[in-house]
Amino acid sequence: MQKSAVYREITTDLLNWYQRHARILPWRTEAQQNKVDPYRVWLSEIMLQQTTTAHAAPYYLKFVERWPTVEALAAAQEADVMAEWAGLGYYSRARNLIKCAKEVVASGGEFPDNEQGLLALPGIGRYTAAAIVAIAFGKRAVVVDANVERVVSRLFAIETPLPASRPIIAEETDKLTPDLAAGDFAQAMMDIGATICVNRQPTCAICPMMPHCEGQKTGNPAAFPIKAPKKIRPTRIGYAFILKSKDQILLIRRPEKGLLGGMRALPSSEWIDQSKITTTASDAETEQQAIKEAFPSFPARAQKNLMTLAWEKQGHIEHIFTHFALELRIFSAEMTSDMIEGEYWPIDEIDLAGLPTVFKKAVKKYLKQTRKA
Repeated sequence: MQKSAVYREITTDLLNWYQRHARILPWRTEAQQNKVDPYRVWLSEIMLQQTTTAHAAPYYLKFVERWPTVEALAAAQEADVMAEWAGLGYYSRARNLIKCAKEVVASGGEFPDNEQGLLALPGIGRYTAAAIVAIAFGKRAVVVDANVERVVSRLFAIETPLPASRPIIAEETDKLTPDLAAGDFAQAMMDIGATICVNRQPTCAICPMMPHCEGQKTGNPAAFPIKAPKKIRPTRIGYAFILKSKDQILLIRRPEKGLLGGMRALPSSEWIDQSKITTTASDAETEQQAIKEAFPSFPARAQKNLMTLAWEKQGHIEHIFTHFALELRIFSAEMTSDMIEGEYWPIDEIDLAGLPTVFKKAVKKYLKQTRKA
């Protein structure tokens, strides 16, 4: 059989499988009713970056209920959007979500139907642009995400390690992508990767592409894709402060720029690379310096008050970010009165504050420690 005929057979088998086994997902409802809204395709694709479908689904449903159109999202308060996003991680995506919605509305309320136009919008990269073009507009586009990388690497037993193999994967995916039904093809590849051609134990026996899979013929399909050795993730150390007044705790807004920008958070010190921390300072000196860093905009009198409080150690939590691991050491103190102005949140309702996961974990650790006492 000629190579081109093999590609066509693989694609046909995959699309036939998808017609019978497509996952039921919230953002596919409209497509299954032949009503595709580019806004909802875009929203789901942004949410699915670095996130599983199971985790993203409830966030998606909340968003489309609260902001059912791109116009509604563009008019939303940034703080409200960031609060609803809390827990999805990679918070720059949420900030770009708002910027993108505003740009789309400013240019007439319609998303571009081509990759070049979409790539000009905030937060839309090559994969997302291709996915929107294929799924929302039904045009041919080569869509490659992590699932597609895994499936294609196994299908053709690509021996070049990631990330160097990406151009090869894109070329092979291009050969497989049909002129028609490119959106269905892209989603079928994602579904295969998420349900059958999974990371560790692919269930090759039920895969529609198994007869053509070179990786399966090696006897060890899970060895693909081959990955370059991982870089060691550095550890950073930081301090978080729970300042309690009656049944409320003080929350701050993090600076707009930087990690977790614009989010409500616990006051915290800088997060310093463990390798750069010196041991010459005493614990008390280190803690006082951390307090100064955590409350930089507070007047001198307030900072002096903070230094006099009886801060208690409440253990630490560990949290993994993309490029580093964080050890966040938790301290708490009680105030006899609201000696410091700011936003105080009922600690029993902290889940409603929209805190990033790292700070939710810190509050839960504090509550666990104090309930033990």
